[in-house]
Amino acid sequence: MKRNFLLLFLILLSFRSFSQEATSNSDTLRKDALNIFMEASDYIRKEIPFVNYVRDIHDADVYIISTSQRTGSGGREFTYFFVGQKSNTGMKDTITFVTSPDNTQDEIRIKEVSTLKMGLMRYVARTPLSKYMNITFTEPLSATVTTDKWKSWVYRASLNGWLNGQQSYKSTNIFGNVSASKVTEDWKINLRASYDYGVDKFDVDDEIITSENNSKSVNSLIVKSISDHWSYGGTVYLGSSSYRNTRLMVTIMPGIEYDIFPYSESTRRQLRLLYSIGGSFVNWTDTTIYNKTKENHMQQSISAAYEVVQKWGSIDVSLNYSNYLHDWSKNNLSLNGFVDLRVAKGLSVNFGGGASLIHDQLGLVKGGATTEEVLLRRKELATQFEYFTSFGFTYTFGSIYNNVVNPRFGNGGGGGMTIMMN
Repeated sequence: MKRNFLLLFLILLSFRSFSQEATSNSDTLRKDALNIFMEASDYIRKEIPFVNYVRDIHDADVYIISTSQRTGSGGREFTYFFVGQKSNTGMKDTITFVTSPDNTQDEIRIKEVSTLKMGLMRYVARTPLSKYMNITFTEPLSATVTTDKWKSWVYRASLNGWLNGQQSYKSTNIFGNVSASKVTEDWKINLRASYDYGVDKFDVDDEIITSENNSKSVNSLIVKSISDHWSYGGTVYLGSSSYRNTRLMVTIMPGIEYDIFPYSESTRRQLRLLYSIGGSFVNWTDTTIYNKTKENHMQQSISAAYEVVQKWGSIDVSLNYSNYLHDWSKNNLSLNGFVDLRVAKGLSVNFGGGASLIHDQLGLVKGGATTEEVLLRRKELATQFEYFTSFGFTYTFGSIYNNVVNPRFGNGGGGGMTIMMN
């Protein structure tokens, strides 16, 4: 009996010693792991456990900026910019991957993790954890590339509808579109036709009030690249809208664009200047306040757009001006901007908004809008301005590490405190 007890004691003592040694080794590896700063999902933190995810960019050995933009096929191109800090200062890398429109969310996140692992290897190689890494290549290479029988054209169609209601209210909406697009280094072509119909019915004191809206349109955008800074092209619009009082509108606007920065840097920064000039023909549904049932005019527009993504945040600002050439007082000036800034360690602020000075409402209905149309926003109303704004800030403090994922009772996390206002 005593011998059995002694044997059990020795086994437990050995297991404890082994457990402490394993824990100590694990803690040492964690201490030596690369510190990175990025917007990482729970899935990324689970699949890439050999780095430390820190909450503030100043604590990172490497920070990663991610951007994405839509491709010609309807998928997305994801770009990751790796920038070294501290002992990795001067090291920079850019790596991308592309998804197709039929990729599932799981397939996309698998590609994302694989791409991030490849990008991190150069930096992990400079840490003691490098001896535990194993790199493999799983797919044989083909000697040839399959020819694209569609010549980069992508076609898409969708039809959607919804119905909701209660005892005194019923709403029905149907909307659909078909499109064709082609995006190459030399050409950008987007063709799209859409239809939207909606009807609301209200039962007010046994009186049925009905409000309808519908719109149909065909849009096309054709752009030809001239160089890494210049491009030219134009837009064509054909459509009708009950909201805009247009039975038929045709607008043709050729233009030319210059980007201060090369288009090859478009995912990080852009400063685009676009000038367009053309004409429009309109057949109004109802007589306008200018006693017109149809008219055609020349018009022009100029716009400037600035976008930048850096470690301190991002800025997206655009300024647009347009006017009719027959009467320059009929014009529109709008400014829109969004800013997201990391002000200090743990503190970030975001704000945005837009405003327009409106003097080009040629299609206002002479008889005005009914009460129902005003309340339901079924008709365009006279105004000389419009605006919107948003703001918020986030402050976080506590442990700099953000490695652990615990899904129990939902996705609420632990460690630190977060104060948010939006």
